[in-house]
Amino acid sequence: MFITSDLDRWFAREILVHEAALTRYLQRARQRPTDVPDLRQEIYVRVYESAAKAPPISPRAFLFQTARNLIIDRARRERIVSIDYTQDLDSLNVLIDEISPEQRLSARQELKRLSTALDQLSDDCRSVIWLRRVEGLSQKEAAARLSLPEGTLESHLCRGIRALMKMVLGGGTPDRPQATARGLHNESKHG
Repeated sequence: MFITSDLDRWFAREILVHEAALTRYLQRARQRPTDVPDLRQEIYVRVYESAAKAPPISPRAFLFQTARNLIIDRARRERIVSIDYTQDLDSLNVLIDEISPEQRLSARQELKRLSTALDQLSDDCRSVIWLRRVEGLSQKEAAARLSLPEGTLESHLCRGIRALMKMVLGGGTPDRPQATARGLHNESKHG
């Protein structure tokens, strides 16, 4: 089992070095070009979380197997969603604009949990998540705005999303990453 800083160094050394090959693999797998960065990020999150429990014996093979499994899962989901869209929505007799007081309260509570979780992230992780997920910047645009290498930006996004999921869904507190963006980049170059 890794300590967070060791896991970050391992991730940069063993996984992020394959980013170009992973991107080509996702493009060859006929993924929409606009989906590739998000798909790649989801793969990174899964690999990071799995490695936190037990590091894989062959990191590159594990990365590409995770990518393959995620592509298959997405294809299955898309087929299921397309079936749902064929139903006649009028026959459900539901007012779409009607929100119950319980739903409104639940949404406010979820928003409060998310806001609290965002406040507890490191400045680097919060900035990266804001630019990528809220402002919708591409990976390249966000990296340029923050003056970070793209690999470091992805690492921050991965850790930030993992921490948010833990806080919002699990009710815990995030592990505050100790390494700064520039520190992690330097560690990946030298370590």
